[in-house]
Amino acid sequence: MNRETTNRIRFLIEDVIPPILRDSRLFRGMASLAWGKHIAHLSEFRARAPFLSAGEYEDLYKKHPRVHEGTDNSEACVRKIATSVVGDSVCDVGCGTGVLLKRIRAANPAIKRLTGVDFAIDDAAQIEGVEYVAAMIEELPFEDGAFDTVVCTHVIEHILDYRKAIAELRRITRRRLIIVVPREREYRYTFNPHFNFFPYTHSFLRAVHPVPARHECVDIGRDIFYCEDREA
Repeated sequence: MNRETTNRIRFLIEDVIPPILRDSRLFRGMASLAWGKHIAHLSEFRARAPFLSAGEYEDLYKKHPRVHEGTDNSEACVRKIATSVVGDSVCDVGCGTGVLLKRIRAANPAIKRLTGVDFAIDDAAQIEGVEYVAAMIEELPFEDGAFDTVVCTHVIEHILDYRKAIAELRRITRRRLIIVVPREREYRYTFNPHFNFFPYTHSFLRAVHPVPARHECVDIGRDIFYCEDREA
């Protein structure tokens, strides 16, 4: 299933179904027909977020079904990201299987350093010229201003201390930072292990405060694309 399809489904279950039904046991029962007890586990996971151990966090993600084929990004977001990178060094934090890295490489063949980071890189595709680093977003093993462009898509919504994560992304960025998060509302029962929810573009702007003068924050098909240029 691609992102465009799940975005259409998300419109129905997030915007059309009223909150009183979305948070009900009836919805949980209907959702369980597709995902079984995992729906209830996700709800418990969010409720216990401040108290989760690193092992519990990793265990749920290993068991969570992979919904999208290759990347969580829509084609429109991929094109926007690929054409927005600047400089000759790029880091994708939360690179997953490496699909976005491959598209960035194809659109920007002059890039000299291309790095992918994730807390687990076992299933990352081997792409010529790409280095992979296993690390947590809250503690990235790079020097200040290590990359001209830093990209982070569909990660911030999963991070409990997201302000620390954003600070780390900014720390290793020399010129441009690109972040993509889903535009969504929080409900008791969902199909994803998200901690943070941003229903509007201005909701995300509050999350990245202080916002530099040179920035862009737009809605691209139910995803929020944010880009900022670091001040010299």
